[in-house]
Amino acid sequence: MIDYTIDLRNVEYMLCILVRISLFVYTAPFFSQRGIPRTVKLVFSFFLTGLMYSVLTPVPRLEYETVYGYAIIVLKEALTGAVIGYSGSICNTILDFAGRIMDMETGLSMSNLMDPATGQTGSMSGVLYQYCVMLMLIISGMHRYLISALAETFTLIPVNGAVFNTEALLESVITFAGDYIMIGFRICLPLFATMLMLNAVLGIMAKVAPQMNMFAVGMQLKVLVGICILFFTASLMPSISSLIYTEMKTMIVRFVSSMI
Repeated sequence: MIDYTIDLRNVEYMLCILVRISLFVYTAPFFSQRGIPRTVKLVFSFFLTGLMYSVLTPVPRLEYETVYGYAIIVLKEALTGAVIGYSGSICNTILDFAGRIMDMETGLSMSNLMDPATGQTGSMSGVLYQYCVMLMLIISGMHRYLISALAETFTLIPVNGAVFNTEALLESVITFAGDYIMIGFRICLPLFATMLMLNAVLGIMAKVAPQMNMFAVGMQLKVLVGICILFFTASLMPSISSLIYTEMKTMIVRFVSSMI
């Protein structure tokens, strides 16, 4: 007869690891896309939990007295995983910001698309840039970096060791807000500058030849020039991906540092 014994302390510790990893998978970029089935996310979370549990031995003792104390530990781990995943996911909003500016300049701001990956409406240029940049980030190994960063957090922030520094978190959010606007304008700068010159030319032509309907001509011309600029600036997509990747790394480091 085979006798199996399970230590309750190990189960409690593994559950805390599972909660942090699961919240990370459901909030991190690429892993949180709606196209990935929930069953796959759950199995992947259990797989990562098994790997991390085998690495983090021996199991330390969790300090709590009642069931409510353990519930607080689980909630703390859930918040830790969600913050780590969201710190990388918010960097994708930069592309949507740049895409909305592009569509506003080219006259396509009224035509929105439903992004099946996020389930939200987005601009045409923003969705295009998000898919292209996400593809390049996956090719460059973004998913491997995210998993390695998650594994490193268990060393920097052990289970029940997260200390949420509100001032540091607020500073990280403010820093991201500045980078959000700066990087977004750097992405849309070629099209923005071209449209600025085109508006100046149309304004001059409206004064020189007032009999021409520049409003009707300018709408079609802006769309045509905007598509041409998107085509000719496609070679800048690797540089845009590098900007987003660098910002993602910076934000993950900042948010993790604010919880140490």
